[in-house]
Amino acid sequence: MEKLEQLYEGKAKKVFKTDNKDHLIVSYKDDATAFNGLKKGTIAGKGEINNLMSNQLFAYLEENGIETHYVETIDSRNTVVKCVEIVPLEVIVRNVAAGSFSKRLGVEEGTVFEQPTVEFSYKNDDLGDPLINDSFAIALKLATQEEIDEIKSMALRVNELLKAYFLRANIKLIDFKLEFGRFHGRIILADEISPDTCRLWDKETNEKLDKDRFRRDLGNIEGAYSEVRSRLGF
Repeated sequence: MEKLEQLYEGKAKKVFKTDNKDHLIVSYKDDATAFNGLKKGTIAGKGEINNLMSNQLFAYLEENGIETHYVETIDSRNTVVKCVEIVPLEVIVRNVAAGSFSKRLGVEEGTVFEQPTVEFSYKNDDLGDPLINDSFAIALKLATQEEIDEIKSMALRVNELLKAYFLRANIKLIDFKLEFGRFHGRIILADEISPDTCRLWDKETNEKLDKDRFRRDLGNIEGAYSEVRSRLGF
């Protein structure tokens, strides 16, 4: 399958048409951004790692009953995906207090929750991706109540599957962002699952193995991404 017209270029990926109306090609970049694009940089090899890791995890989720947009890997940076209509909600699942949750609510980073939390942000760069609730999402016609219920259920199931997967590699899944899309009337998982979209801490030391190293100027960013790749074996 070949790339045709470029449809979109985002912070981390380019998206291309193909000769199949149901399929697109996603090409991952090494560009890095944080704080809604206010901080910019490059993480060498990030695009390759995020592409291959996402595909490995999507395949694992598919095996466990979660439909995703993943179709096939072309090469280390390019993947065929289903052409979905993205639901304009970022879905954040949290197992441990960190990042904006700790800042907003004054909860010490590292506090483990008795059960995971699910929150929504409205995908709108101009507005800074504000937090919204179910009622706001319905009022703005971003999703129906049925879709929201399904998205929440899927997100929590994905969380359980990913926690177990990462734990086998001695990695704790702290929190992560998901996006969903509509494909022929069905809600399916889309976007990516990577150190860009997950907080991943070493099980023993709590060393950060994700994009927080870029956000917080912790150094050894490439090393952290490579460590995740090594542990997951892709």
